[in-house]
This record gives sequence, structure tokens and C-alpha cells, in this order.
Amino acid sequence: MEQRYATSPDQLPTFDTEALRQRFLVETVFAPGEVNVVYTHHDRIVLGGAVPAGQQLALPTFDELRAEYFLANRELGIVNVGGAGTVTADGETFTLPHGACLYIGRGTRDIVFADAPAGEDAGGAQFYLFSAPAHTTHPTQLVLQGQGTVRELGDQLTSNRRTLNQYIHANGIRSCQIVMGVTQLHPGSMWNTMPAHTHDRRTECYLYFDVPADARVIHLMGQPTETRHLVVADRQAVISPSWSLHSGVGSAAYSFVWAMAGENQSFDDMDAAPVTSLR
Repeated sequence: MEQRYATSPDQLPTFDTEALRQRFLVETVFAPGEVNVVYTHHDRIVLGGAVPAGQQLALPTFDELRAEYFLANRELGIVNVGGAGTVTADGETFTLPHGACLYIGRGTRDIVFADAPAGEDAGGAQFYLFSAPAHTTHPTQLVLQGQGTVRELGDQLTSNRRTLNQYIHANGIRSCQIVMGVTQLHPGSMWNTMPAHTHDRRTECYLYFDVPADARVIHLMGQPTETRHLVVADRQAVISPSWSLHSGVGSAAYSFVWAMAGENQSFDDMDAAPVTSLR
């Protein structure tokens, strides 16, 4: 478990490219045969990946959590961005095809990741993990791609036509504080959101995936009057503090998992940053 400490907006002007990447970009999310995670002190989120690579892969109890087991005081959202796989939570097995989301509530002791059996689009499961502290228990629940709340947003004229799948939210899978879903840009669209926005009451993390090997996403961050950018490749993640705007544009269409944790679970709780205000 890698630890990253919280930052404040007045530090941003002092960061060069390498310092920005060290603090806010997770370059290696998925490693074959490993559970690889980062603990960010922004809202005490844990994010990372689990890649079974043909074996049974248990979610460890990391010493840094000072807990009896991983979800003793936490909840967990999982999105599979690879081939079909399974997640077994305290003996109950859930099959996650590509794009499916599983919520696991506080108090679940044993979690095991695996590729799906042969004949079920098997092989190559890549589970993206997003965990936050939880004060109570909500039921473990699976939702498949397209079964959550689906919103069509944006316009081809502004290059941001996209399909947004809300999975863990107030009107879907209930949680203590996680809000999570997947957005897919339509062909010819590049912006994941513009105008940009902030939400000072919660941290948001982005996992970019389905990015072509020869493409990149330019992720904008910082305060509206003091912006910076990160160049992000396929299956890399960005930690966006509550004080930072988050918007991105790719050199080709792509998808991303968005996940938030903090004080407010309302999806539309955001403070707009008009294009004309950006610097």
C-alpha cells in the first residue's frame, strides 16, 4: 500500500510536472497477480486494482489500515474494466462482466478475486477498487453495465456527447459515502466534461480506460484561476482533491470510472467553473 499525503491549493504553483505526477497520478493501477493500492489522505480514500491472472487473489488486510480486516471500518466499490471475473464476498460469488459494478458493505471479512470460468468471456479480469471509511453497513449488491441510472449528456457539437452510468448513488446502490459510476464517450467526442467544476465537499478519483495505446487524455486540475494538467495513459488513475477542478480531453474517445467520497452524496452538488474564468 502506497501512502500519499494531502495537499493544499497554495502548493500547486510550486509543483513541476514530476511533482504533480507523484502526488496526483497513479501510473500503475493494475499488476498481474497482485492487489495494488494507494491510500490518499484526501478523504482517506483507498484506490487501486486487483488482477487475478488465473489465480485466486485475496484482498489483503494492509497494516497501514490498523484494522482486523480490510472492510472492518470501510466500504468498497468495484468496477471490472477487463474480461469477465468473479468476486467472492464472505462465501457469496458474484460474476462481473466488463463494465459491471459491485458494492461491498462494511463488515465483509473475506474478499477473493478470480477470472470467470471458461466459456463466460473468461480471462483477463481487471478489478478497479475504490474504498472509503464507512460508519454503518449497507447490503452487498451487483449492477451490470446499462442497468443503473443511465444519463445521456453533452452534445456532438461541443465534442462531449457521453453516456453516464450511475451505479452507487442516492437512487441506486446505497452506500455511506461512495458515489461511483462509468462514463463512455461517443465516437468523435473527447471532453469528459466542459465547463469544468469543483465540489469542495468531496474528493473525486478518475480511472481512465479504453484509451487507445497511441492516445492520451489531458486531465485538467487545480483551481480555476491556477490550472495545471496531467498527461494520462490507458488504465491510469488521477486523484482530484476537493479543491481541484477536474476535466479532461483525449486525443481519441475513451471511458472512465468516476468515484467520489466526502461529505455530500448528491451527484449534482458541484460548483461550476465557466470556461471564461479559467486561467
